[in-house]
Amino acid sequence: MRGSFALPIVKNARPATFTFEDDGLVPNNRLPLVIYKDALDLGGGDPEKAIEDLFRGNGWGQDTWRNGIYDFLHYHATVHEVLGIARGVARVRFGGDSGKEFELSTGDIAILPAGTGHQCLRATHDFSVVGAYPPGAKMQVTRPTVENHAAALKSIPEVKVPASDPVLGTDGPLMRLWS
Repeated sequence: MRGSFALPIVKNARPATFTFEDDGLVPNNRLPLVIYKDALDLGGGDPEKAIEDLFRGNGWGQDTWRNGIYDFLHYHATVHEVLGIARGVARVRFGGDSGKEFELSTGDIAILPAGTGHQCLRATHDFSVVGAYPPGAKMQVTRPTVENHAAALKSIPEVKVPASDPVLGTDGPLMRLWS
């Protein structure tokens, strides 16, 4: 227990990493996509609140939201994003149309560096995601166009590496993986 909220139990602190090439429309990033599979034991209660509290407690509380993942290809050129799966299962493609598909389910966490394309291909009816961002620029949804790509190539290098890992804080693996 940290402060007045109960944090979920971190079960798996061994992330997998994936990098994707710029495809001319989706810039992606030299920093890897980081996925913690089966990372959290959310127990009962309110899994969305538990994930929000975890992210906020680790400095990723800016503009937190609850929803799904858009079913159209998009990216964020001004900010990094973390997605915590609170309920259900989804098939998500990261890296753009030529990227890689992943099955994300309850307790999984995906940390996307700015510019990483993502799209939900299908999801269970109960699929619920908590998204958040580190302090800094506001999130903007960017669609893959030639004009957006050119602008993103200028903004992405300006996005600072966050001060902490949204799952494990300042000592988390993200700090090494994104250094």
